[in-house]
Amino acid sequence: MTNRNKKRIVLFLLFIFPLICFLILSTGENNFTKLPVVSENIIDISQANNSKKFQLKEHISIVCFLGDNVNINKSGLLNLNEKVYKKFLDYKKFQILAFYSKRNEQEVQKLKKEIGAFTDMQKWKFIAASKEEIEVFYSSFSFDEPLVNLSSSKAFLIDKNVNLRGRLNDDGKGGKLYGYNLNSVAELNGKLKDDVKVLYYEYYAAFKEKNKNKANRKEVGL
Repeated sequence: MTNRNKKRIVLFLLFIFPLICFLILSTGENNFTKLPVVSENIIDISQANNSKKFQLKEHISIVCFLGDNVNINKSGLLNLNEKVYKKFLDYKKFQILAFYSKRNEQEVQKLKKEIGAFTDMQKWKFIAASKEEIEVFYSSFSFDEPLVNLSSSKAFLIDKNVNLRGRLNDDGKGGKLYGYNLNSVAELNGKLKDDVKVLYYEYYAAFKEKNKNKANRKEVGL
């Protein structure tokens, strides 16, 4: 190999290759695909429930339905806690809302103690609601899989504008993903966790773009 060729290789590695990497990354950010909305205008829980203590607006929320038998989804909630909740505990405006029938208060308290044995529970919200409140809230998801005794094996991801997020082409099969299977560690770890990350990045990218536009307006005197 001649000295000239060696110099060309060194030049490529030092200057051109990093530039190509930068351009690829920049293009990826600009063409970033947002997490799809699968149902718009979900009823905020503050509207379905008289209590104003909880709300979906301005939060990134994972919603679960425990129904009449809390123990049916017990293992699923433990999965959710380990694979998703603990990963986002320190993220702003993150919460998990778990709805249950009012008569199951004792069972819920036991469940909270079990989950909270090794977990900071500050962003777990357990909400007692009537049958009518749960059904009205769930019906706004426009999901054709009915609740069974007011419970579901799915966890649902809701954004700050109270829209249901998911996937339009799940696993390349052309079907919509409305909720994530609580009993599948692979789905919670490989889909829900990733989709929450995408949603946070979406808001971060929007925040950066907003600040960039503000700076541009200041430069032109607007």
